Amino acid sequence: MNTAYFSAFAALAGSVIGGLTTFAAAWVTQRQQANVQWLSQEKTRRQELYQQFIEEASKAYVDALMHDQAAILPLASLYASVNKMRVVSTAGVTERADKLVRMIVETYFLPNKTLPELRAMMESGALDFLRDFSEACREELDAVTPAVFSYRSASGSRVGLIK
Repeated sequence: MNTAYFSAFAALAGSVIGGLTTFAAAWVTQRQQANVQWLSQEKTRRQELYQQFIEEASKAYVDALMHDQAAILPLASLYASVNKMRVVSTAGVTERADKLVRMIVETYFLPNKTLPELRAMMESGALDFLRDFSEACREELDAVTPAVFSYRSASGSRVGLIK
């Protein structure tokens, strides 16, 4: 075989390999960027859903503490939010959300609270009924956070975002 053919073939093979490598690297990078963007959008969507549920649940709970007549529209809205969570959230989050709605409904059947009773509940921590739910949401959102953007402290907890 002529050495000129061998040199030409080697140059052609090098060009093909270089082109394929460039294409593969661009494809992997593009795919990773799309995945990170999707995860960020998913996290934002869940944050908005959880924020809406927390606000609605807080208002409904205060109403249940102060009144013995259930407000049907806010309860229906809470159940709608719980069902939206069932579509996108983990079972732990939806179970806690469902438990909260049941607790709110049960509170309507209890005697109305006076201001001194509300103050005592606040001081004892009984008014912090959203703690378990919000902690479950934070755990889930941490799991959805793209690992590319976060870093961990020495204790292993997620500290912030790298930009």
